[in-house]
Amino acid sequence: MGDKPNLESPQPPPGQKRITIDIPADLQAVYANVALISHTPAELVFDFGQVLPRMPRGKVLSRVIMSPIHAKMLHMALGQQINNYERQMGEIPLPSSLSLPQQFFRFPPQEGDNDDKSDNDPT
Repeated sequence: MGDKPNLESPQPPPGQKRITIDIPADLQAVYANVALISHTPAELVFDFGQVLPRMPRGKVLSRVIMSPIHAKMLHMALGQQINNYERQMGEIPLPSSLSLPQQFFRFPPQEGDNDDKSDNDPT
């Protein structure tokens, strides 16, 4: 009986209900080294993809759409997790030659691209 880890959250504060999240056994993980982020007044859209070395094109593999409040809560949770990681593993170095968005969150320009528009630009 004690072989399975308890995936349920700790006891919630009084007045709040406990929520259990089921993770399917066949859930496929997706590795992403590119994120394209856009927004409307009502939601933020996160497209996660891969760009492989020496390949001229990347591919979006997963899209997550969140409300602004949930995106902000994710931002706070990521900050806490990165702080915990750096406390245990040391500071994560960032490249300095290009800005962070240029380095990690844009697909590389394609030969023949006109007017700096990419295939994922709907305009």
